Amino acid sequence: MQPLHGILLKILSVCTFVCMASLIKATADAVPPGQAVFFRSFFALPIIFGWLATRRELRHGWKTDAPLGHVWRGLAGTSAMICYFTGLGLLPLPEVTAIGFASPLFVVIFAAMFLDEKVGIFRVSTVLLGLIGVLIVLSPRLGTDVSTTAGLGAMTILLGAILAALAQVFVRKLVQTESTAAVVFWFTITSTVLSLMTLPWGWAWPGWSGTALLITAGLLGGVGQIFLTSSYRHADASVVAPFDYTAMLLAVLIGYVVFDEVPTTTMLLGSGIVICAGVLIIWRERKLGLQRAQQRKAMGQIGGK
Repeated sequence: MQPLHGILLKILSVCTFVCMASLIKATADAVPPGQAVFFRSFFALPIIFGWLATRRELRHGWKTDAPLGHVWRGLAGTSAMICYFTGLGLLPLPEVTAIGFASPLFVVIFAAMFLDEKVGIFRVSTVLLGLIGVLIVLSPRLGTDVSTTAGLGAMTILLGAILAALAQVFVRKLVQTESTAAVVFWFTITSTVLSLMTLPWGWAWPGWSGTALLITAGLLGGVGQIFLTSSYRHADASVVAPFDYTAMLLAVLIGYVVFDEVPTTTMLLGSGIVICAGVLIIWRERKLGLQRAQQRKAMGQIGGK
């Protein structure tokens, strides 16, 4: 394990994904979300194929024993991306990022519902705290008609966060039998195929500059996925997970400099509460993980006597 290396890779992945989202946002007026998902997925494939080749997994890394599991993960993940890309065209980048932070909170809820994970009073309390933060971020939009641009954008991003959490639950089940390479590869394939199904709803020619931005977004998506996956090879998930929240800093900076978006006090307060809740959940998971490791070690020592 190399924790510092893992943290650096995680930060690089966060920065890459925020830059990717910025490029998608820049083209949101020119192309529908489904088309943006296609570019994001299809042009990530060369990066992923290259990654598999360097790992010498090009022949067998994509093999799977759970094809249906990948389909369900693909449906949830692709739907989440469509919601997220839709919201990018309707709301400021920092606000989209802040609402997206609700996803880990829903992971806790879904893990208890579908994976039979035990959820104690501490995690219940932190999830409630995080949801209060989400409501604070959403509060300026809750008083508006959902059919308005802002109201629709807020609800779409929240739905995307829920779907992303559901996709994460599917991933938790997949990694019990599937390799990381297979999970990454098949999600990219399924999201590419599923995004093509949006073609009847109308795709548009974004011009050469728009096409270049979308292709770059796809390449960045592939690079970010590799950085993210590699970070977990060098450090425990509980160590690198808190650095997800560095996305807020970069989103605020890019939103202000590129899109002339000024974050509101309400949005910053709410996102701060959500981040606090997320870090508490991660801290608790790490503590429980260490306790379980100590118990296993103790049981091994007893059994060896």
